[in-house]
Amino acid sequence: MLYVWDVEKIIRDTLSEHSLDINIEINNNLRAPMSYNVSTNTLNFNYLEINGYMSKVKMKESEENFARIIVYHEIGYYLTFKKHKHDLRTLKYGEDEEIEALKSEIERNAWDYGRTLVPEHLIESYDKVREQDGMLIKGL
Repeated sequence: MLYVWDVEKIIRDTLSEHSLDINIEINNNLRAPMSYNVSTNTLNFNYLEINGYMSKVKMKESEENFARIIVYHEIGYYLTFKKHKHDLRTLKYGEDEEIEALKSEIERNAWDYGRTLVPEHLIESYDKVREQDGMLIKGL
């Protein structure tokens, strides 16, 4: 089991390694393992959700590396919003189809951009988490 200080260190080390200036915040009310907030440039995390997520995604990887994989995905959101100026008003005011299309594009970009920073020895695991995450979202 990873504890708050473990996760915080993994996040800080990963951000530092890539010279990224992203705020970190512990949020025990977060209903996801991690979340990137573009308006505050903050990576929020809930260590209990991270541990629960690890139990759902079956793979041979250390807890620390699994947490790193999640961090890389969240960094992918940061890079997505940095590279693309999405009209986020669509999420609030758009039609259902527009909202879903934009969410899908942002999610796909986050996985793709996050993957560009993943160390070679974690690429295969990153891809497995991406695949299993998609199945979890679809309820499979």
